[in-house]
Amino acid sequence: MRLRRFSLSALCCFFVFWLAACSSTSSGTDSATAPASSTAASTSSSGGKAEVGVAIFDMSDKFVSYITQGMKVSATKQNVQVSYVDAQNDTATQVKQIQQFISDGVKSIVLIPTDESSADQSIALANKANVPIIVVNRYYKSVDNATSYVGSDSTTAGTMQMEAVAKLLNGKGNIAIMNGEMGTEAQINRTKGNKDIIAKYPNMKVVLEDTANYDRAQGMALMAKWLSSGTTINAVVANNDEMIIGAMLAAQLDNKDKDMIFAGVDATMDALEFVKAGRLQVTVFQNAPEQGSQAIQAAVAAADGQTVQKQIMVPYELVTKDNVEAYIAKWQ
Repeated sequence: MRLRRFSLSALCCFFVFWLAACSSTSSGTDSATAPASSTAASTSSSGGKAEVGVAIFDMSDKFVSYITQGMKVSATKQNVQVSYVDAQNDTATQVKQIQQFISDGVKSIVLIPTDESSADQSIALANKANVPIIVVNRYYKSVDNATSYVGSDSTTAGTMQMEAVAKLLNGKGNIAIMNGEMGTEAQINRTKGNKDIIAKYPNMKVVLEDTANYDRAQGMALMAKWLSSGTTINAVVANNDEMIIGAMLAAQLDNKDKDMIFAGVDATMDALEFVKAGRLQVTVFQNAPEQGSQAIQAAVAAADGQTVQKQIMVPYELVTKDNVEAYIAKWQ
């Protein structure tokens, strides 16, 4: 028994280091769909002054690369020049980038904030300079002071996700919840949606809960820890797909993946392939390209003096093996 556990731990460590080394492909930016630069600004078309400045918390984030793809397509359709900058998850850097956009005279700003502090400061700076600012995907209280917010209702995602899991478990079983970065809107509300549904089923309970920070390698390491505890787990539910993929890989190493239900959120291309193969039972499609597209449309409209909606919500959609082909087609 000790030898088997040691082997599992060793293999998990190997995969964690391998995943970290390969982060540019497994959880990083796809060069075909997102800006290639890290800190330098890039524009969507050659020549001329940027009309819209886009400040992104981390261009290496895979989901963000899909949002950026939608922005680029929308900018091209509207023939608007966009400058993209990467804060590399640093609050001070992002605030300086917002200041630079304002100094450069952009007509509007699109922001995916690093955290609540950067959202607060960036929105305040834009409002003081009378530059419209559109916040995308990451919600904080200060976002209510922005010109508009474009995103999706995270509670709905958690509710849809857990309803599907409850149905697969016939309303009974032990649930392990993998949280994303603690304190983020998605983590709080997706988990709330999960627990709202669990509360309706007397024979379902949360037996394990911890954070893996939206990261595949951390999800794998956390799942290995849970498996080694000996706790019976009937379903693993994660706030995003990257963590649930890590959880599946760890369970596969211990030959436990066939005994559990796995559920994620985002319906990334990687996750959809796992759904198609029957290894991931549930994910919830968050239309990242549409969020990006709507953000650019709102930024252009606001720059032209038009009134834009205070909240622009892009609906979530449940994905299972029955309809996965339609969602794979969306990425092609």
